[in-house]
Amino acid sequence: MSSVTISQMLDSPLSSNVSAPELLAPAGNWDCVHAAIENGADAVYFGLDRGFNARHRAANFGVNDLSSLMGQLHLRGVRGYVTLNTLVFPDELNDLVEVVDAIASAGVDAVLVQDFGVARIVRAVCPELEIHASTQMSLTSSETIEAARSLDLSRVVVARELSIGEIKQIRSKTDMPIEAFIHGALCVAYSGQCLTSESLGGRSANRGQCAQACRLPYDLVCDGIDQELGDVRYLLSPQDLAGYAAIPDMIHAGVNSLKIEGRLKTPEYVANITGHYRRAIDQAISEGVVNLGEDAQHEMELSFSRGFTPGWLEGNDHKRLVPGIRSAKQGIVLGEVLAIGRDSILVEIQAGIALGDGLAMESAVDPNSTKAFDSGFADNHQGGRIYSLRLDDESKSDPRRPDDSQNAPKSAQSPWEQARQRKQSESQAGTDKLSKVQANQTVWIGFGRGELDFSRIEIGATVFKNDDPQLNKRLAATFGGKPRRTRPIHLHVVAHVGRPVEVTATLGSGEHATTENIVGEDDLAVANKHAITEEVLADKLGRLGGTPFHLARLTSDLSGGPMVPLGVLNQLRRELVEKLEDQFHAAPRRTVRLSAGRALVTPIKNETPVSDDQPTVPQAPPQLSVLCRTLDQVRGAIAASAERIYADFHDPREHKAAIALGAEHNASIWIASLRIQKPGEMGLLKQVVKQGPAGLLARNLAAVRLGVEAGLPTIADFSLNVANHRSAEWLIDQGVQRVTASYDLNADQLDQLVSSMPADWLELVLHQHMPMFHMEHCVFCSVLSPGTNKTNCGRPCDRHVVELRDRVGKLHVLQADIACRNTLFNATPQSGAEIVSNMVACGVGSFRVELLSENAQEAESILRLYRQLLLGEIAGQEVWRSLSAENRVGVTRGTLEAKRNPLAIL
Repeated sequence: MSSVTISQMLDSPLSSNVSAPELLAPAGNWDCVHAAIENGADAVYFGLDRGFNARHRAANFGVNDLSSLMGQLHLRGVRGYVTLNTLVFPDELNDLVEVVDAIASAGVDAVLVQDFGVARIVRAVCPELEIHASTQMSLTSSETIEAARSLDLSRVVVARELSIGEIKQIRSKTDMPIEAFIHGALCVAYSGQCLTSESLGGRSANRGQCAQACRLPYDLVCDGIDQELGDVRYLLSPQDLAGYAAIPDMIHAGVNSLKIEGRLKTPEYVANITGHYRRAIDQAISEGVVNLGEDAQHEMELSFSRGFTPGWLEGNDHKRLVPGIRSAKQGIVLGEVLAIGRDSILVEIQAGIALGDGLAMESAVDPNSTKAFDSGFADNHQGGRIYSLRLDDESKSDPRRPDDSQNAPKSAQSPWEQARQRKQSESQAGTDKLSKVQANQTVWIGFGRGELDFSRIEIGATVFKNDDPQLNKRLAATFGGKPRRTRPIHLHVVAHVGRPVEVTATLGSGEHATTENIVGEDDLAVANKHAITEEVLADKLGRLGGTPFHLARLTSDLSGGPMVPLGVLNQLRRELVEKLEDQFHAAPRRTVRLSAGRALVTPIKNETPVSDDQPTVPQAPPQLSVLCRTLDQVRGAIAASAERIYADFHDPREHKAAIALGAEHNASIWIASLRIQKPGEMGLLKQVVKQGPAGLLARNLAAVRLGVEAGLPTIADFSLNVANHRSAEWLIDQGVQRVTASYDLNADQLDQLVSSMPADWLELVLHQHMPMFHMEHCVFCSVLSPGTNKTNCGRPCDRHVVELRDRVGKLHVLQADIACRNTLFNATPQSGAEIVSNMVACGVGSFRVELLSENAQEAESILRLYRQLLLGEIAGQEVWRSLSAENRVGVTRGTLEAKRNPLAIL
């Protein structure tokens, strides 16, 4: 991380010029909420069990829990955000309106939204409810943020793939509040742009059902030859983000909220990570720098870690981001196996350990294990709990310096020789048994008999400590029971003889202050001996133990030497606390307009009036669009007379040649934009416009806005995730001619979409190799180059054809775009040929075929087949069978395809 501190970057004192960013913690259940509150979160985000949230597997909360949950959060001075961050289909919008009504009425502070249509419905139902754009909305630049401003957003969660420098560029060009991830698991693909779970397993990350195919092992095939990468097999599995050292720079960049990932994690994880980041933020504000020690890092790693990295915060370092050695939780690297006993291993430990701690170690893959087949993860680790600890006796022969027989490969040793070595190693170990051992000692670590398969463990294997029951116990003690994190309260007491005592409580200051006032029942008399004093008032009224408050300051106005009974003060204190709690549990008054939300659920009618006496105009034959990734494919598309040809080239210099070729043959050549637009990349989009295409296939909101403002016919592509008629309508209102349906819609949902809006708004992709992962991470650079990023990689993507082989043997094509982002395409094309007749009958007039690696002749053959289909000359079944394609649309399989296990990729 950068060593530059805030105080070095700012001319004036921190305390007067820098405000602390919000610390936003995850909560998958009630215990996680309590853990977040007690360990310093400023806000908590959570999902509901009604769906509409991107963590379907979390416990989540019921709608009926909302009032109680928000009351508890507000009582503790914590904001609450509900995740409505999935795509929503037309037949689900009625339920969505009811959920938004409950959210708004319960006093939820904000909702996180991916779907443009959902954002519109939220705003229609409740004008006062904040809308935060989820990172899945793919707002990755100031240009995309400004294009989305009409959705009335209050905050944008920017992509994890942005560096601090890029976030700073965004902040300099927009006043939109920015939220950024600071800790947790990293997705290798851009959120909202990953279609892998859907493509391989019939599930959808955009619907909260990510199957984590990025965590699986892959083989790399370059130019048809398998590459030997040694232990590097997890080519798409990033390490976890740990950005605590970057907090000063994040504050300076203008980040308003720092977000911890982890709605599927344990309460102990939430307590652990939230507590450390609370202390880190406080230190950044007070000192201008963050210094978390090794012990703190180890504690965070023990809760969950695949290895810590700054992610993309410092820019791209593809080798550091994805070492590729492992993909599961590892915890702390404890050391290496120095010797192996019957039920123990010898390790020089780099961290303290104790009986009961959980360890894992690298092991040879068990060929008989079903774990690898069932889960997709190679079974190359095994673990167990520490059963015994004995320090190594270094006065005896050192098992770390084995003799020649110990150096021999295991396969060359007889079972008798291996048993002899184990017995000898154990006899060399000390006999003193311990309950714990500090770091930097050599120790024999014993396991329960039969717990590990020691034949799979080799000398030199890495050992990890991945669980510490004592740490978990300490973390669990931070939440539950009486409040530990309390709010400061200011009390002012007025006690005049002849008037009732009056106590006023104030939390906060200025317009954000909360005030309650309590007045005693009886007039105060003059004290005979001991008049009330400010010290006694502070003592009695400050006994707030067990409440969410603590006395910060007490002031008083005392007159006439009054006597105030202590029982009265106790009663006033209890009433005051009760009134404050009631005030925070009360939901705020809001405007809730269910009718406005329901109005957006209704279908959008085609506004073109048709009179009874108007002659019937024959419907024009459906248009065939084709997306080409090579100039050769453009030639095939021209030969097949495609009405619209999209050029999507790795080298944008070839776009000019495609446009010239189109002009020569009177073909309409459009250009496809980049899928993601980051700060500094508007030049790439403007260059597209300068090349003079017939139109633009826009894949992000900056491209939509640029194309429309340039007067180019513009079609919004699938990456804008149109799943319902109100998201489609919003894009049409921005000026696009058509929208491409999201790949998350199956055949039935496409029917709903078409019936809910004018069919001529839609372009439907009929044939494609699903673009599964779309990544800032570059596999070409990571494993085929000595470099670390696009400035020094030598561009192996220009010279090599690369495929990734999955665990079932399929070869998926990997390609890079001009911005060096990688896309992994499914090996098998999918075809929606069987739904064409129905879609044509519904009025859909534009269909697309997307090519991948086909030559001109293959492209022409495919397109002529689909042309026959559109004209009704052949059946859909004949098409997909001829092309050896999967009979699929979205996540639905055709009736003739063998049913697959949707969990097969896990």
